[in-house]
Amino acid sequence: MSIESRIASNQPKSFKFSKENEAKIKRVIAKYPKGRQASAVMPLLDLAQRQHDNWIPMKAIELIASKLEMAEIRVLEVATFYTMFNLKPVGQFFLQACTTTPCWLRGSDEMMRAIKDRYNISSGEISACGRFSLLEVECLGACVNAPILQVNDDFYEDLDYQTTIELLESLESGAPLPVGSVLGRSGSEATEGATTLASIKSKKAAARAAKKRSSANAK
Repeated sequence: MSIESRIASNQPKSFKFSKENEAKIKRVIAKYPKGRQASAVMPLLDLAQRQHDNWIPMKAIELIASKLEMAEIRVLEVATFYTMFNLKPVGQFFLQACTTTPCWLRGSDEMMRAIKDRYNISSGEISACGRFSLLEVECLGACVNAPILQVNDDFYEDLDYQTTIELLESLESGAPLPVGSVLGRSGSEATEGATTLASIKSKKAAARAAKKRSSANAK
């Protein structure tokens, strides 16, 4: 995917951080030694994205470069390197699907198929309703509970075709399923359940998670 294809063609004429975010920026920059303020580039990109409907306009790139005394291209390099940063509009629900080896071995193809069947979108596309965006990404760092789907800031684990559909339905209805393992696994325990002295506590937690999912589906 080229850089040009990742940057929105329609750009706002200006960007300004909110008063609240300006205060946060001062606290963030103060964490770094004098002359090393460029280290704050990722937190500032994150603030800009959260303020601007989950995507970063080029005017924000320019403003961040000015604040951190960096070349604009250096800020853009960081923004385009990490898939967590969006340089063009995305849906209300930004789906980041991991399809690397552990997730693939555990069925990420079925997870992706469920998303495509429901919204007819592939990686880098937005659904016709405008509420869902999909991006195929590299490792999300929870391989033991693969496959993983990140929805905005939340992670859903142990997905298959049916549970992915159930998750999407819950997002559409405004009642998202509990985050974490859809199987109710506690942490990274075995799929058969915990095998340590904490097994009873883990099984109770799984039962509570299952009850929450049942209640959410009933609504």
